[in-house]
Amino acid sequence: MFISITDQCYRTVDLPQRPLRIVSLVPSQTELLVELGLEEYLVGITRFCEYPTGLIDKIKVVGGTKKVIASRIWEVQPDLIICNKEENTQEIVLACQEIAPTYVSDIARLDDAIEMIADIGKMTGTSFKAKSLVNRIKINFNHFDKESHSAVNALYLIWKNPYMTVGSDTFIHDIMERGGYKNIMDGASRYPELTLQNIINLNPEVILFSSEPYAFNDLDKKEIEDAFAKAELKSPRLLTVDGTYFSWYGSRLKDTPNYFKQLNSN
Repeated sequence: MFISITDQCYRTVDLPQRPLRIVSLVPSQTELLVELGLEEYLVGITRFCEYPTGLIDKIKVVGGTKKVIASRIWEVQPDLIICNKEENTQEIVLACQEIAPTYVSDIARLDDAIEMIADIGKMTGTSFKAKSLVNRIKINFNHFDKESHSAVNALYLIWKNPYMTVGSDTFIHDIMERGGYKNIMDGASRYPELTLQNIINLNPEVILFSSEPYAFNDLDKKEIEDAFAKAELKSPRLLTVDGTYFSWYGSRLKDTPNYFKQLNSN
């Protein structure tokens, strides 16, 4: 037995040998695998695995994050499949575990992401690189935390029609708070739906328009700006942000604090 590990959904993952054929159904963890030097062992990814740029043109696409084509996964004969509790469905996980050992992450806080990175390192024989990456992430966040940041009340929007935001039990919430943005939806659960009137009533200082999964544009921002003007209220500061720095929990985390520095200096 190469390793037996308990994943973040309390499932036992037994690997008889170091995996050499990996399928990743989680975009941020695909990027992590490449960071750990495992690109040559990736045999299947999703159509949303856009980073590193160009990877999607070199590796077999087995579907999306919510709908995969099981036959394509069978074809590449993986010896490890990487899933996530939120990004993939239970049906996908059940199908995957019939094909190969399947690790399922469950990320709600930065500490969860750090644990997952360490797990991936152990399972793939890249513990040294994983520990080095974890140290960089911790150092960068610690340096950022020590700088002075006056937290501002912020609303983070991920969807429109209906508007959707993030509650305090999400990974995005944790990263927002670390970045100097006090989530105005603190206390809410998961991904609440909002009306335009709800947004006006919340009256945040800042509205963060995520680039994913919904790609907000200038017209979307103007619609909210006009609504505040009609209500005779000062418009919040409206910022379009790169959602990957708020919601991706792999190697990109090492760059997140620097992204916040740039964002906060604008």
